Amino acid sequence: MTAIAEAQEPAPNLDWWRGGVIYQIYPRSYQDSNGDGIGDLAGITERLPYVASLGVDAIWISPFFTSPMKDFGYDVSDYRDVDPMFGTLADFDELVATAHRLGIRVMIDLVLSHSSDEHPWFRESRASRYNPKRDWYVWADPKPDGTPPNNWLSIFGGPAWQWDTRRQQYYLHNFLVSQPDLNFHNPDVQDALLDVARFWLDHGVDGFRLDVINFYFADRYLRDNPALPPERRNAHIAPQVNPYNHQEHIYSKNQPENLVFLKRFRDLLDEYPGAAAVGEVGDAQLGMEILGQYTREGEGVHMCYAFDFLAADPLTARRIVDVFDHMDRVAPDGWACWALSNHDVTRHMTRWHLGDQAARCYATLIQTLRGSVCLYQGEELGLTESLVAYEDLRDPYGIEFWPEFAGRDGCRTPMVWEASNSNGGFSRGKPWLPVAPEHLGKSVSDQEKLPDAMLHHYRRVIAMRSAHEALRSGVQRDTVATGDVLSFTREGAGERVFAAFNLGGRTDTIPAPAGLWSPIEGVGGSELNDGAGGLILGPWEYVLLRATG
Repeated sequence: MTAIAEAQEPAPNLDWWRGGVIYQIYPRSYQDSNGDGIGDLAGITERLPYVASLGVDAIWISPFFTSPMKDFGYDVSDYRDVDPMFGTLADFDELVATAHRLGIRVMIDLVLSHSSDEHPWFRESRASRYNPKRDWYVWADPKPDGTPPNNWLSIFGGPAWQWDTRRQQYYLHNFLVSQPDLNFHNPDVQDALLDVARFWLDHGVDGFRLDVINFYFADRYLRDNPALPPERRNAHIAPQVNPYNHQEHIYSKNQPENLVFLKRFRDLLDEYPGAAAVGEVGDAQLGMEILGQYTREGEGVHMCYAFDFLAADPLTARRIVDVFDHMDRVAPDGWACWALSNHDVTRHMTRWHLGDQAARCYATLIQTLRGSVCLYQGEELGLTESLVAYEDLRDPYGIEFWPEFAGRDGCRTPMVWEASNSNGGFSRGKPWLPVAPEHLGKSVSDQEKLPDAMLHHYRRVIAMRSAHEALRSGVQRDTVATGDVLSFTREGAGERVFAAFNLGGRTDTIPAPAGLWSPIEGVGGSELNDGAGGLILGPWEYVLLRATG
């Protein structure tokens, strides 16, 4: 291990990830330190005291590696360096050191399933069929009629195969044409990617968010995917206008060989005490089943990033009960990492048409559920989705499917730190995406001055989670939907917590829990009301009780 890693402060809680709160930073849009309009690593370091003030356990930084930026960093051309637009490797080391001094762990986004077509590995692989890296990517001959080897589709539209004139073969790309898929069936590829992970662990990172973890392996025999019946289609992974939703992707992802590689990845992580990984599972049909497989104790990643609360449909009490019932059936020992917003979906304030009180209710709810939590930058300010004009779009996904699908730029607009200028304190130059004017009134500096602002509510509920081990890592029992009211208990470390949330627009009453209880103070919500033997909850009200006998 390098001197950088040896200088890390020891982690007192090696299971910090279990129930931990992780704050996602999209580096392009967090803080620009040099005035070029693009956020950077030095800007993140500058704002780490603010992150620490939220009380989170860790940050997750979206990709900052060397890249042609056709998919804004998710197309990596050098896994071991920082793209100049974000700074230098020394800037990253300073970020890690500062975060650790502030008690914040650092997770970074590893994109292992595919690289950029500008990566030296791919340049060598495509040069001929007879070179050391000839099978580092997924290559296949055409069918006799010259068409692609099978019917697989790209998430970003069109076939998942691109013809290459040098090799006179097709290569697989599950995303952009410029993002060729690596061939995980080749053990040399696995070794090279594990060396990448070790490189960053030696630079002091505390773990990884693994992009599209279930895409690592493709079917060895490249069999056609079957059609998905219309009644089973949904827009949870791809927009409705995308034909990707017309297939059941049983051969292009979710292959059993992935479990063997994940065991190798976990063995590497275990060499670094306290290191953890969260895997993003991109599958609308089998997401929870895969979560159960991939988070087996000591066999895979520590937790999986769940998409269940990122859907366009409102998150109702019944929906949450169904999710946890499903998890109890197919992944009883699995560990989820829940999120309401991220860099790929419409912000939940807009997606679910939430008012202030409803947003506070959901912010409290997610901190009480069994699992870990990911918060997305600006969520703590109550930011809504930005409306980005077509001429300002940067996201290739949105440009491809405009206007039916506007893409992901609306959730990626810059963070607002102050309302004193149109750039919101993000940059001295012209931001890479426009700052939403409606966000300026919700800036950090403005909310710091208001004791009852959304920002302070997030701080209070995060602190509540940290203060109650039952909420952080305890079991969850008796998850019930009574009309619009969701209720459950959490138990662990010798304490019991009862929670009830009215996720609807009308007053409702539920039975009070048996026994002696007292309200958890300081996080809002209704007072205990047992005058009629029940709890009365108005629209978007909640009650949090701690057992006292």
